[in-house]
Amino acid sequence: MSPLKVTQVKSVIDSKEKHKRTVRALGLKRIRDSRTHEDTPQIRGMLQQVRHLVRVEEVDGGSEG
Repeated sequence: MSPLKVTQVKSVIDSKEKHKRTVRALGLKRIRDSRTHEDTPQIRGMLQQVRHLVRVEEVDGGSEG
């Protein structure tokens, strides 16, 4: 499984407290903040919960050069 790049695209203001905590647990602090996570069932579950607040991209795990 390739790593996932997670980017916050919407504000957590007026979101449920549980969603705010999930976004924070993903390491995101503000809009356009990005983090890379391993593709695990736990991370996928967190992303499913806040899919309306984040954008997810698969990162090529291959080595360059």
